[in-house]
Amino acid sequence: MVTVVLAGIRAELTKIVTLRSTWIVTAAVLALHLLICMANLRQNTEAVATITPDGLIELFAGQPRPAYQAIVDFLVSSSFQMGLFLSVLAAVLAGQEFRAHQLGQSVLAVPGRGVLVTTKTVAVAAYLLTVSLVIAAISTAFMYAAVRGWDPAVVTSGGALRGQGRFLIFAVLSALVGYALTLLSRSTLIGIVASVALIAVTMTQALAGSAPALDALFPLSAGRNLLLNPADSRLTAGPVHALVVLVSWPSLTTAIAGLLLSRRDAR
Repeated sequence: MVTVVLAGIRAELTKIVTLRSTWIVTAAVLALHLLICMANLRQNTEAVATITPDGLIELFAGQPRPAYQAIVDFLVSSSFQMGLFLSVLAAVLAGQEFRAHQLGQSVLAVPGRGVLVTTKTVAVAAYLLTVSLVIAAISTAFMYAAVRGWDPAVVTSGGALRGQGRFLIFAVLSALVGYALTLLSRSTLIGIVASVALIAVTMTQALAGSAPALDALFPLSAGRNLLLNPADSRLTAGPVHALVVLVSWPSLTTAIAGLLLSRRDAR
């Protein structure tokens, strides 16, 4: 069984990295992140240059904060904002099976539907983790360029590494929701629209004020609760609750997708 699963994962990874759509969407996400980081570099460098003798920084005008924590928070949030686009990438990775009518061939190659879903999910998670690591590395490199004249070690400090580690957890788990929704709907477009709808619930703050407990159950809200500083953001739950939510969403949606796949003809 282990041999079959490993072979299936290798086959799925090969399929992922040989698709043109994979590289187009990945390049678009990374290019956007580079552009945003480049746009922020001058502002961050100037803010670091004007850190006060008592250690305060204004990354945003009129909002002085302790420099060390503010820089770490900004570093993590710069990675966090790009995590929103990984659901689109995950939907594209899942949807290529249906767009190219390859699912039937995959089922013939791996007759066990549970094994097939497992290998596909692990392969997609591995690719998403790789892209997320690149995003985190880009954020770190640009922040290093901004702070190297003050304290370059801040970008590799314990707080920064823990924050980026939490970002990786959020990025992979939340994007897998888009992947699972695409498997459920058998449509890349529907998977993307559903993922955007889940993000919009949090972005509009429609529930944060009136029903914070309900808001905390959405993936992006869980990401905010896991990554952002409660002193600067209105959060709706703690990090442990957020982690449970982030694990539950892809686990449940992927399990349902696997169950439906086992009951429907592959096409």
